[in-house]
Amino acid sequence: MTHASVLYARLVKVEHTVFALPFAYVGAFLAEHDVPSAHDLFWITVAMVGARSLAMALNRLIDAGIDARNPRTASRELPAGSLTVPGVLVFCAASLVLFVVAVWQLAPIVHWLWPIPVAAFVVYPYLKRFTWLCHLWLGAVDGLAPVGGWAAVRGNLPWQAWALAGAVAAWVAGFDLFYSLFDVEVDRAQGLHSWSVRWGEGAAIAGARILHLLTVAFLVVAGFGLPVGWWYWLGVAVVALLLLYEHSLVRPNDLRRLNAAFFTMNGVISVAFFVFVLFDAV
Repeated sequence: MTHASVLYARLVKVEHTVFALPFAYVGAFLAEHDVPSAHDLFWITVAMVGARSLAMALNRLIDAGIDARNPRTASRELPAGSLTVPGVLVFCAASLVLFVVAVWQLAPIVHWLWPIPVAAFVVYPYLKRFTWLCHLWLGAVDGLAPVGGWAAVRGNLPWQAWALAGAVAAWVAGFDLFYSLFDVEVDRAQGLHSWSVRWGEGAAIAGARILHLLTVAFLVVAGFGLPVGWWYWLGVAVVALLLLYEHSLVRPNDLRRLNAAFFTMNGVISVAFFVFVLFDAV
C-alpha cells in the first residue's frame, strides 16, 4: 500500500468494518436461509465498504475542529495535517460513487433507498453538538446493515429484518455508550453532549447493559420468526455470553480495560454470530 492509502485506511479505521459487515451478511443469509449468490455477496461487500468509508470520512471531516481540541484525537489525520480537507472530500465522493454503483447491482428496492443511510451519515456527527441521544442515532444507522443485506437479496423488508436491525441498533448504541467514557471531561469542557456527560459514567454503563439486553431480546424475537435451527440459537447464546464478559471488563471509575471491551470484544461478537448463522444456513 502507498503512504496515502495507509493514511486513508487509518482515517476510516478500515479494520472496524468487522463491526457492521458481518451483520449485513447475517441479514442476507437469514433472508435466503441459504448461502446467497456470489454476485450478491460481492456487491453487498462493496456497498458496505463504500458506505462505511463515506460515513467515517464525513465524521472525521465534520468533527475535525473538535478532534483538534481533544488530546486523544488530535493526532488523527485531518487535525494533524497529514490529510487535507479537499483530499478527504474527494475520498468521500469516491466512496459515495462506489456505494451507489454497488447498490445498483442488487435488488431494485435498494436502488431507491440508498439516500436514507447517506443522509443519516451526514446528520450523525452534528448530533453530539445538540443531544445526548446521538448514541441511539448511531445505533439506528448501523442497524441498517442487516436490513440492507436482507433487502439486497430478497427485495422486501419483513418484520424479521427489522428485528435484526433492532438487535444491531441496540448493540452499537450500547457499545457507543462505552466509547463515550473515553472523553467525558473533554466533551464537557467543549460543551458537547453524550450520555456520560448528561447522566454520568455509572448511568452510561447501566444504559449499555439495558441496550445489550435488548440486543439479545431482538435476536430471540427474530429467531422465532425465522426457520432457523439450533446453530442460530447457539449463536444467540454465545452473543449473550460475550456481552456479559464485555460488561465485566468495564466498571465505573475503572476504565483500564475499556479498549478491550470496545474494540476487541465487539469485533469478536460480530464475527462469531455471523459464523453461527453461516453454519445454520448450510
